[in-house]
Amino acid sequence: QHKMTELKFVEWQSSDGVGRLTLKRPPFNVVNIAMLREMASALEAAAQDSTLRVLVLRAEGTLRVFSAGVDVADHTADKVGDMIPLFDQVCVALADFPIPTLAIVHGHALGGGCELALCCDLIIAADGANFGQPEIKLATIAPIAALRLPGAIGYHRAAEMLFIGETVNAVEAARIGLINRAVPVDELDQVAEQYLDKLRGLSAAKCGAARKRA
Repeated sequence: QHKMTELKFVEWQSSDGVGRLTLKRPPFNVVNIAMLREMASALEAAAQDSTLRVLVLRAEGTLRVFSAGVDVADHTADKVGDMIPLFDQVCVALADFPIPTLAIVHGHALGGGCELALCCDLIIAADGANFGQPEIKLATIAPIAALRLPGAIGYHRAAEMLFIGETVNAVEAARIGLINRAVPVDELDQVAEQYLDKLRGLSAAKCGAARKRA
């Protein structure tokens, strides 16, 4: 097992074929420019690691919040030109990652936090979590969600989330196909390990080929 010690806002660990990228800006894991740079760097390095069989995205902090989205302070005129391309870069890196990706969502995933989860192949969540894109309430739209939500849950449910800002609880999210499973929070790690055991048992080459055809 090795650990990238130079990272401040995220944590990277890999062992037994599993890479774990953890958002580490508690309590709400609001994503800022520095955090995005660290995520981009970690994902770039991880994509070159041939020992990995699966990538996990998860978060530290309060049990109620996975990530409350992108830091409003980085939406200012002098920073947004850096922030938006960085966020897109991280989302593309997750969506195009060469092996399967699993988001483990223990609490609310909102705005950019929801979009990061949506860029993963598999999503499991605590049954108390909510997923939402509240950007419309700030007179804007979530471009990554706008691209990925219709394919996941259909145009009309996506329109509710995007144009009304409606949040969806994890149980409903599982029912409509937004996520794979909603489980009690105290069972989340156990269910995650079951997923990882199955994914680890497959060859990286076969997993990569299957996900690119999906």
